[in-house]
Amino acid sequence: MRGRTRPDRPDGTRVEPRGEMQVETMETASASRRDLGANGRPDVIGVLLAGGLARRMGGGDKCLRQVAGRPLLEHVIARLRPQVARLVLNANGDPARFAPFALPVVADSVAGFAGPLAGVLAGLRWAGRHGSGASRIVTVPTDAPFLPRDLVARLVHAVADAPGAIALAASRGRTHPVCGLWPVALADDLEAALEEGVRKVLDWTGRHETHVVDFPLIRAGGSTIDPFFNANRPEELDEAGRLIAQLEAMPSVAASPPVEAP
Repeated sequence: MRGRTRPDRPDGTRVEPRGEMQVETMETASASRRDLGANGRPDVIGVLLAGGLARRMGGGDKCLRQVAGRPLLEHVIARLRPQVARLVLNANGDPARFAPFALPVVADSVAGFAGPLAGVLAGLRWAGRHGSGASRIVTVPTDAPFLPRDLVARLVHAVADAPGAIALAASRGRTHPVCGLWPVALADDLEAALEEGVRKVLDWTGRHETHVVDFPLIRAGGSTIDPFFNANRPEELDEAGRLIAQLEAMPSVAASPPVEAP
């Protein structure tokens, strides 16, 4: 359910009211792809953030861990690719390990693992050089296999009257700062903030007009899934695999009527 954004926080951040629970089926997935078109939004570049250290997984590339028989990154790509013009992967180290995904790989330009803002900046700079006129990027983490299929459409809608604003995703009333829509024009401002030592995403977004879009939960079989579920620990990889199996087992039928989210 879409609604008008409204002032909700003392810092001026605007929050779009919460939607209804969605029942996800293969049919609703196909409908989302039809609505977005074959190549997603031509003015938005998708940036997959894989620059973290994955300490809770014991280090290494968390997004290359297997979930339901495929790398976690592959699940994320499948969710985001239909929504954007192009995808780029933000990762540090040898890019050759991501060669099977056939994506451009861009490293942080800020030394010392400066956090997700460094990945946002890398994406903004890449879009400015290679984005063929794209005015915005959308960033997502590479450990979130249930991203909304209308993520980009709803974030863009939230800032339709404020093209210079930032839009962040939320669920269950919690903001997810690394899932956001960012104007390419803010690249210089972000770089200056990082040089000042700013590292927390919300510390920087607090300096700019920001809209928060609350997404509904997904109902799959007998489970309720937060669309921004992310796998930080080995046991959460197992849980993601179980939930993916439930989604894939659902029949290709029209969604049942929405259910009021609790």
